[in-house]
Amino acid sequence: MNLKELFLNGIVKENTIFKLALSLCPSIAVTNNLKNGIFMGLAVLFVQTMVNLTISLMRKVIQPKVRLPIFMLVISGWVTITQMLMAAFVPDVYAKVGLYVALIVAFASILARAEMFASKNSIVPSMVDGLGMGVGFLFALTVISFFRELVGKGSLTVPTGLSTQHVFTFINTKPVLIMVLPAGGFLAVGILMALFNWIDIRYMKKGAVSH
Repeated sequence: MNLKELFLNGIVKENTIFKLALSLCPSIAVTNNLKNGIFMGLAVLFVQTMVNLTISLMRKVIQPKVRLPIFMLVISGWVTITQMLMAAFVPDVYAKVGLYVALIVAFASILARAEMFASKNSIVPSMVDGLGMGVGFLFALTVISFFRELVGKGSLTVPTGLSTQHVFTFINTKPVLIMVLPAGGFLAVGILMALFNWIDIRYMKKGAVSH
């Protein structure tokens, strides 16, 4: 698998939310707002990439019997740094999603990539793998939050900077309020997961066969 295939693998074939159904908590809890969904996705992207880089750098000196505690320490360290950066530069977002940023420590997807890939590969492939998995997570949260906010509020809040934002109205019908509630999160994730897998089966695999 070359670097391009490795990067795309995390976005399509092994997308954390839509294909593997891992780390679903933030996809339901913070995606009722596009801005929060994007920043949560960026936080996971940063942690995933830096954890893969760090584990790859340390792989030759980590004792196999204690590798999992060391992986957890590395993940905790990068999550703490991410929390500090968000609290400093986007405090309004951090006030709403900070609890879920802390939960990144327990994300099975990040520990799995550290164990399955970064601990066995060199720096460049490990970073590309982390970027692909992180971008796939960011893509999923962005799509889910876009769908929920647009349908649930009848408008869309688009962040244009760290502290300012504009509101665009796309539809003028009565908002479907359930879509911004927790029950709507489950519904939105289910609908989009089914749509993503249908597109993958209908077009991606068909294209692969034709080649």
